[in-house]
Amino acid sequence: MGAPTEKMETTSIHISTPITPKGRSSTTKRKNQNKQTAPTALQYTPELLQRRQKRRMRRERLSTLPFLLPSLIGVLVFFVLPFLVVIYYSVIDNPITKNFVLFENFTKLFNNAAFRLAVKNTLSFSLMAVPLAVILPLLLALILMGDIPGKSRFRTMFITPLMVPVASVVLIWQVVFHYNGVLNEVTALFGAAPIDWLKSEYGQIVLLVLFLWKNIGYNMILFMSALAAIPKDIIEVAMLEGAGPIRRFFSIKLRYLSSSIFFVALLSLINSFKVFREVYLLTGDYPYDTLYLLQHFMNNTFNSLDYQKLSAAAIIMSLVMIVIIGAMLIIDDKLGGELEE
Repeated sequence: MGAPTEKMETTSIHISTPITPKGRSSTTKRKNQNKQTAPTALQYTPELLQRRQKRRMRRERLSTLPFLLPSLIGVLVFFVLPFLVVIYYSVIDNPITKNFVLFENFTKLFNNAAFRLAVKNTLSFSLMAVPLAVILPLLLALILMGDIPGKSRFRTMFITPLMVPVASVVLIWQVVFHYNGVLNEVTALFGAAPIDWLKSEYGQIVLLVLFLWKNIGYNMILFMSALAAIPKDIIEVAMLEGAGPIRRFFSIKLRYLSSSIFFVALLSLINSFKVFREVYLLTGDYPYDTLYLLQHFMNNTFNSLDYQKLSAAAIIMSLVMIVIIGAMLIIDDKLGGELEE
């Protein structure tokens, strides 16, 4: 009787012991250790995330550097270094002796009558050309965006001058505004005396008409695309509230057009300085006084190899353009901020 009891006790003890697969306990311990060492969401502090983000941005910038190098080298070689050479030439007496004279070349330049005449003519032409090159295309764009018959024909008519070569434009202007040209033939029918338009005080008016005829179409297309991008629901709400066309233009459209007006004004300003090409083909190196522009002065100075005077004039032009463009950027930024608010 004692032996069976002993066997039963041994069996019960054997069954009560948990049976585990081989290696399971070690795996469980390893998982528990990994859980303890793995970072939780609470361990990602803002400082750590910010540090990782900065590292990622630094890697992205370094990866884009090889793609930017060709452009950076081109700007450095063809723009930055030549401008530094221009600054150097503007403060020495000549390239041979290379004596440092500081502002002496600038003083001589301002005392030069030809330079003062060129500055006066260039400023007067730009002050006339740039506002008209902004206002007239804007008015034409507003008209052509309305429901008028033959809109496509008018668009084609204004865009056609963009496809005409400069040499052809100059030939047309010579035929029309020459002393024996078409315009004098027409005015002679009314008893007017003939005028050599390109060699008179009307020379800048002739040049202004040429400038507007050449650039007004492109500026008009820019304004038409900007007008088409204005949200129509805002215009419709204004119409429902009884706002007229003039009120809608100044209160809504003009605000949305501020960036386009800035771009067109800047483009027109640059083109007003590039009009020298047409004037040179029309009148040559030394035109009538009213058509003598800064580009004439710089071209003639270059031909005489007066690099010091030329460099000083280039620096002055650069400073003036930087001031004008900077002022336009500030105004555009303020208008854009008001629009976002």
